[in-house]
Amino acid sequence: MAEHSTAYEVKFRLPRQRSSVPRARALLHSALGDWGLGRAAETGELVLSELVTNAMRVRVPRDRLVGVRIAWLNGDGLLRLEVSDAGEGEPVVRTPGDDETGGRGLLLVESLAARWGFERRACGIGKTVWAEVKAPDLVPERDGTEIAAAAVRVGQWVHAWGAWRTVRSVGSERSASGAECTAVLVVDDGFELRIEATAPLTVRDAGVSSPRGSGEDT
Repeated sequence: MAEHSTAYEVKFRLPRQRSSVPRARALLHSALGDWGLGRAAETGELVLSELVTNAMRVRVPRDRLVGVRIAWLNGDGLLRLEVSDAGEGEPVVRTPGDDETGGRGLLLVESLAARWGFERRACGIGKTVWAEVKAPDLVPERDGTEIAAAAVRVGQWVHAWGAWRTVRSVGSERSASGAECTAVLVVDDGFELRIEATAPLTVRDAGVSSPRGSGEDT
């Protein structure tokens, strides 16, 4: 697959429970509002809901989480949604009969997305199902300073999921090959923000006047 220019992205993990589907939609809605991609919200939420729902139904060990990545590919004007699970098998589009109440998830994804597909996970078991929807809006400027994710410090405010959140802890992970490093930031509410170490994040120091919406979902 061709390389894309990623302007903004967020990553998070969700437990395998019913409430995770609306939680994923809420986090997507907040991120799109922050990035100025409001017109993509309705389509994006529908597609992400189906991808997360399908991942929740895959048979895997009970302690396995579902991974979600949301990225804006500004070079192509596309919003990329990725959902990873530890299950085997391949996602297949079905055409259920009129008397069937389910089985239309990927059919809906196929009709709404510019393109979609799946990939085996390079590190670990399972797969990632992805979909891209059109999102050509412009990104507005935000207050704060952009720094590499790896440079974020505990106590700073970081702009994530549409709000300013306090960084509670900072860590990092390396890929199996050791070639890539991921910054792992634990913010308010215990959520993890996982992002490439060199990717830019908008931050403010705790000593500066409290930013609007600090620590609150929007």
